[in-house]
Amino acid sequence: MPHAIWSGAISFGLVTIPVRVISATESHNISFHQYHLEDMARIRYRKICDIDGQVLTEDEIGKGYELSKDQIIAVSDDELADLPLPTAKAIDVVAFVPYESIDPIRIGDGYYLSPDGPVAGKPYALLRQALERTSKAAIAKFAWHGRERLGLLRIRDDAIVLHAMRWDDEIRDPSALGIEDVELSEEEIEEALLLLESMGRDDLEDDEFTDHYTDALAEVIKAKQEGREPPQMPEAEAAPTGVVDLMAALEQSVAQAKASRGDGAKKPAAKKPAKKTAGRKAKSA
Repeated sequence: MPHAIWSGAISFGLVTIPVRVISATESHNISFHQYHLEDMARIRYRKICDIDGQVLTEDEIGKGYELSKDQIIAVSDDELADLPLPTAKAIDVVAFVPYESIDPIRIGDGYYLSPDGPVAGKPYALLRQALERTSKAAIAKFAWHGRERLGLLRIRDDAIVLHAMRWDDEIRDPSALGIEDVELSEEEIEEALLLLESMGRDDLEDDEFTDHYTDALAEVIKAKQEGREPPQMPEAEAAPTGVVDLMAALEQSVAQAKASRGDGAKKPAAKKPAKKTAGRKAKSA
């Protein structure tokens, strides 16, 4: 079983569920170090004191809050761990909401919650089945990595998953982008809907959703190790310049999507609205 990175308890109402937190994802990225190109010696980074120029070890470094240039308040890791918060060692459920009501932009990394000990099995299963039957997500508060966080609990197979969530004030207002409304013809919208339908998938189990970048990078490293020329990127087609015929581009895209899938997606039934329709406006917050 993967290593637990945190332990505590889920609490909802008077029910307490001891759990261990395990990362739900893992990285397969190829990592690089930095080297001096002249002699390929490894580049190292050292932490140096501004006052005496001494190179410091991790044991000699602590956290501090700068009240002013002349006054620093030292705060230890133990003091951060012992903050007087009810969420310091608990994932405190505060509400249950429809899962679809959560804006995905607020959802962060995912962690599996595993029942910790025999006494946790039954209440863990109880919460999991309650979430399954209601199709709801639990909203919780918990303290982690030096701050109080908002979390979302949902079900994946037989496991409860905790997602860190962003607070309201951490989400930028899209109205600041200054996106202007444009007019689209009903024919353009219908052709776009046909393109969406022709590119539809039931799941993400396909070679298109494989990390080809990592495979290509591994091939470059292997070729250089063997003294061969690395494989070259095929020359990309020149991007079109000038004004693009949107309808022609949509029709060509639909044809390509049908050809790649070898099927004939049916055109959605056309409605009879007005000839022109205004573009969708951003909803007010």
